[in-house]
Amino acid sequence: YVTVNKTGKWVIVANYSSGSIVVFKVNKNGLLDTINQLITHTGTGPNADRQQASHVHSTNFSANNKLLYVADLGIDKIMIYNFNEQTGKLTYKTSTTVAAGSGPRHFTISKSGKFAYLVEELTGTVSTYSINKNGSLQFLQRISSLPKNFTGSISSADIHIEPNGKYLYVSNRANTNALSIFIIDSVKGILKLIGSQITNGLTPRNFTIDPSGKYLLVANQNSNSIHIFLIDTATGNLKDMHKKITTPNPVCLQWIN
Repeated sequence: YVTVNKTGKWVIVANYSSGSIVVFKVNKNGLLDTINQLITHTGTGPNADRQQASHVHSTNFSANNKLLYVADLGIDKIMIYNFNEQTGKLTYKTSTTVAAGSGPRHFTISKSGKFAYLVEELTGTVSTYSINKNGSLQFLQRISSLPKNFTGSISSADIHIEPNGKYLYVSNRANTNALSIFIIDSVKGILKLIGSQITNGLTPRNFTIDPSGKYLLVANQNSNSIHIFLIDTATGNLKDMHKKITTPNPVCLQWIN
């Protein structure tokens, strides 16, 4: 997982297997300099198969670019670091412990900057937090992204908010292969599940919403396809455009500005 800070001078890399975070400086020619900082997490979680060690899964900057939120699937924590834009150095600030065995994966912040949402891979849930003035997180809600009475394998993956800030989407892999659709309470920040859309492929590991907020593209890793959906801005529902791009094992999509 790769994150670029707002100045474009620093790149943060999350390493799943080693449970580490690496900070690189970006040179004037756009190339990466040598490692500026390396931080390695330690710890375990109750899921012996997936949480035998730290697994850093994503890194996200705060709205003011001064904090870095790090979701660690292996230790069931969101680690929060102060970030110095001048030196590119991270210093530990605090952490938030999530439900045991949930496996925090990807993290996103609301358009207002007041709320944060965490998708938990191992339990198919989304946790909602309010963001305090000092950047710490206060738990508000935990809600399932899976169909009612679902009994299959669970493997939630990606999470994004459309540009208007009204709807939030979560991808689920394993036996589901679908996108869950939530509406966001603009005042309280909490979520309500309002729908689901199959992705017409296998293993929707990642998806992306175009900057205009009109289209959602899903990378179906194990069916070698990217499917395109139209977003209904009035309801949040997705309409299948019956268009796809064939490409080997797509796992991540990014827009180039």
